[in-house]
Order: sequence, then structure tokens, then C-alpha cells
Amino acid sequence: MKSNVSDYLEVVQCIYIDACAKCSADVSDLLDLRTIRSRVQTEGISFLTITLPNFCRDFESSLKLGYIDPTYFQGFRKHGSIPAFLRGMIGLLFDRETGRIYDDTNSQFASEAPVIVEGVRQICLTFKKLELPCTPQRVNATLANFIATEQALQSFSAPPEDIAEFRDVSFVLWNRMLGRLRLDLLVPKHGPGATAERISGNQKYAWRFWHERLEPYFPFIHNAYVYSAMGEMDVEIVTFVKPEEEKPVRVTPVPKTLKAPRIIAIEPVCMQYAQQAVLRALTSAIGTFELTKRHVNFDDQSVNQRLAMSASKTGRLATIDLSDASDRVPRDLALEMFRSNPDFMDAIDACRSSRAEMPDGTIVPLSKFASMGSALCFPVESMYFYTICVAALLKKRNLPVTYANCFKVSRRVFVYGDDILCPTDDADVILEYLQKYNCKVNATKTFLSGKFRESCGVDAYDGKLVTPTYLRETRPENKRQASKLVSWVATANLLYKRGYWHTAQLMYCKCEQILGPLPYVSSTSAILGRVSYLGYRTAERWNYDTQTLEVRGWSASPVYSSDHIEGYPALQKSLLNLEGKPSEFGLAPLDASPQGALHLEQTARHGAVVLKRRWSMA
Repeated sequence: MKSNVSDYLEVVQCIYIDACAKCSADVSDLLDLRTIRSRVQTEGISFLTITLPNFCRDFESSLKLGYIDPTYFQGFRKHGSIPAFLRGMIGLLFDRETGRIYDDTNSQFASEAPVIVEGVRQICLTFKKLELPCTPQRVNATLANFIATEQALQSFSAPPEDIAEFRDVSFVLWNRMLGRLRLDLLVPKHGPGATAERISGNQKYAWRFWHERLEPYFPFIHNAYVYSAMGEMDVEIVTFVKPEEEKPVRVTPVPKTLKAPRIIAIEPVCMQYAQQAVLRALTSAIGTFELTKRHVNFDDQSVNQRLAMSASKTGRLATIDLSDASDRVPRDLALEMFRSNPDFMDAIDACRSSRAEMPDGTIVPLSKFASMGSALCFPVESMYFYTICVAALLKKRNLPVTYANCFKVSRRVFVYGDDILCPTDDADVILEYLQKYNCKVNATKTFLSGKFRESCGVDAYDGKLVTPTYLRETRPENKRQASKLVSWVATANLLYKRGYWHTAQLMYCKCEQILGPLPYVSSTSAILGRVSYLGYRTAERWNYDTQTLEVRGWSASPVYSSDHIEGYPALQKSLLNLEGKPSEFGLAPLDASPQGALHLEQTARHGAVVLKRRWSMA
């Protein structure tokens, strides 16, 4: 790890040099480089992964407030009212004496402000999402917060008038859409992720357990196996589990940042299977319904991204972010949204897990609708937040709950999971309503004022993109670490495109120490290589069949494991891949396996790749 820290120090120093070079003013300061070097040497990797992101959080809050609060930038010396670290850049945005942000009329660098903001954020955030294990103390604290949030939710009870208001708005918002959904048209499928039983790949099709709660809505004979031509022995090997004996979701921390991991609740196989059926129908219906089309999104982040970019210039929209979003959606209120279609509501409740197993074996009953990891978590929380926003806007305008009024007030509300955009003038009442219905607003990532906005991975300042490029993988050490090599080359290419040329060159060289010289390729090439603004490509031959220039180089290929199935499990998978059930929602058939005839013999290992030399388009 010590050698890795040295490598990361090289990277951040190059980023600092590149960020300063992008500014027209002379903002570089050897004291900044000395600060970085000394603090990395004394604090280690945590300075890059925790301390600098905290510095950036205060920087963004200052942009929002319009001044630097005296309590900000703890742990860094001050130069007047601004931090001494990065004062060359920050001093172009904020007055060194008063700490107030310059407006466009009294700053000669107003037009360059987005470049400065982008530079500060890139220096501070490059290592924020580096995938390293958190300390046991931080993991335990996050798990304790998961339990505390659940316990608080168990005691949460909205007043009767709030429940009635939520029920009335839900009925008008979702009644027409839910009326189109039919249980007999749902198409189940297995999800790509892990399962509570640690069953993966083709073995998910060899059924061992089926929850009795699913039977009224997802009968085993017609859903677990496509056709009912099964012998008694085939049914006898399946255990039908009573509600009190159901396997709970398996709670596990996964890497997010060194500050705290992400908590995932991994569902049992049969629950994941049924949830996928509901997911496809629900997201398709919401995506085509006139009240929600382009306003509640699941696959297309570009709507929120474009609006965030525009809002950073006009200030007309606010961006709202929520903390522990999925863990704060109460089951009872979530189900109220589906009450106009009782069968569908009961089906959703049937494929919702009611207990969670913590890493230490503790069983926790769940009052939330679903934790992150459930296929229904994302669409249902989106519906929940959208309903709250519409209710807030109706209340502010003193409008009765009618279809026309819901349509009218919802036109400027946009929801993608817990990323919400709403009119800035209405943000206060929406924030009030979100908190009234048990949501927790992430104040540091919610922007109602200033020129900074962020939503769905786009960070913008004054109409310009200031999203940093994150280094997500640790430095690759050999050719066997294929995923790290792929990540480092891709990150280097992103940095090159954004003008961080010294940093990109450093990362290319680290990879070339392992792979040899990297060719120049187009951004669409499957070969690991450098991109160039000059349009230059390394070409070694002409392929007459495809009429393209080709180069021989390293390319990532999936790793397959032996995973044989036969009999009814094989028949089920094959029929689902070939057909899918037709429905009024226009759902496409389930995708066939890319392995062709071998899909019953082997499956790709999730996230595992190997590098092979081959010819491909340059």
C-alpha cells in the first residue's frame, strides 16, 4: 500500500499542475504541492479519499451560500477569510478579506469561474470513490445507522390528515396507470445480481425454495417453470416456505467511499425473480403514462442532467438529494400508492421481504418498503418522492386534488430515484413535505441557490460542466489485474479529453509498464489504447471484410465458469430467452444469452475479465 500511496501522490500532483494550467491566471503555488505532499506522508491515503472530499464539500457549500462560513475548511489554515490551501484558485472566486463570492460585475475572472470550480473539484475529488475497504469502525458505524434508521421508521407514524392527503394524491396520480396492469401478463426473470442463498448463474433456474406468499400472484407451476408438464418428482424437490420461515434478505456492505460503505440487502432467489416481473411492467407503464412520462425516469438520466446544467445558469430549478433514501420509505405509505389496484398491490407486498439478516447474524424486522438491492426499491421510491412533490405543490397553490391539477403542478418536477429537480420557488415547501413523510434531505448535496447544481452524475456551474473524473480502481500491478488495467486506461482517456494531459500521460505510462506500448485508437475501439484529439490512430492492417483499419492489441474478454443445467430448468431458461410473454406494454422478449448454445453449460463471472491480444478496429 505504501508504494500505491506514492503513485497516488504522483497522480494528484499532476492533476494539480494540469488544473492550474487550464486557468488563464497564474494560480499555481508551490505551497499547495508541499501541503499535499506533507499531508499524504503523515495522513496516508485518507487525506486524498476523505479530507480533500470534505474540503470540496465546504467549497461547494460556499458556492451555494455566496460566502465562506468561518466554520468551513476545518483542518486547513486560513489566508484572510479563505483557506490558504488552493488560495490561488479560490481567491479568484471569493474575496480574501470578506470571504464573499465575487459577482459578475466585480470580478475580472467571472468568465473563467467554471474552469476554476472544475479545477478545485478535480483536485479534491479524484480519489473520493477509490474502491478500498473501509475500516471496521466505519463499517460498523454504517451498519449501526442502518439499524437505527429502521428502528426510527418502526416508530414513525404520520398524522391521519397527512395519510389522507397522501392517499388522495396517490389515487389521482396512479389510478389510471395502475388500471392497465394485469398480473397474468407479468413476465418473471432472474436478476443479474447476487442472492441471499449465494446461488448464481444458471443454478438460479434449479428451484429449491418457493415462498408460499407468492403463490396467489405468482403460481409456481406457471412462473417458476414455464409449462406445467412436470412430474410429481419435479415438484417434490421444491420446498414451499411458510412466511415465518422465509429466508431474510442478506445485508452486506459494499465499497462506496473510504468514508462509509454502501449497504445492500440481497434478496432470496424466488423474491428477486418475482420482483423482476413487477419491475418490467411497472417501469414500462410509468415511462409511457402522461402524468409521469419524462418526469419519473428509470433508464434515461439525460433529462435530469440537461435540466441541472440549465438550472446552474438560470437558477430556476433546485436540485434535491436525499440521504438513506430507500431506507426511509415506509411500507404502509408505499403500498397506499397501489391501493387502486388491490391485486397488484398485494402482489407487490407478496414479493417484498419482511426481515433482514445482518452480517453478525442478527435478524431485523423491516418496516421500510425495501432496501437497496430489491428490484422494486428504485421504482417505488421514485413514485413515493414524486407523489410527495405533487402533494406539496398542490398544497402551496391551494388547489383541489384533481387529475388536471396534478398534471399542471407536476410539469416542473423531475425524479430519478432520490435525485429530484423542482422549481426553486417551490423548493422550501417540497423540502418540508419530504421531511414530513420521513425523508431526510442531504443538505450538503441539495442546491437551491448559487450557480452550482448536481443531478444524476452531472455537476454544473453557471451552465458549464464541472463533473470530476474519478479514479475508482487502485493501481494495477500485473497483467492478471485486467479490470484495473481497463479502468486505468479508460480513466486516463477521460482525463486526456478534459485537458489533464500530464495526468493522463502518467497513467498511460503506469499501464504500459505492464502491457507494453499502447496504440492510438478511436474512442469506440475495443482495444485498450490512447485517444488523441489529433484523430491519429495506430493502424496495422486493412480488413477487407469489414472495410475498417485494424490494430492488434489488448482487449478485455469475459471469464466463464462451468454452470451446467438440464431438464426443466434448462427448458425454462431457453423458453424465456426465446420468447418472453407478449403484453400490452410492448415489452421486448428477454435477451438471449450471448454464449449461444453454451448458455446452458457456462455463465460469465460477474465483473471478471481477462486480457487477450487480438485484432480489432483501431
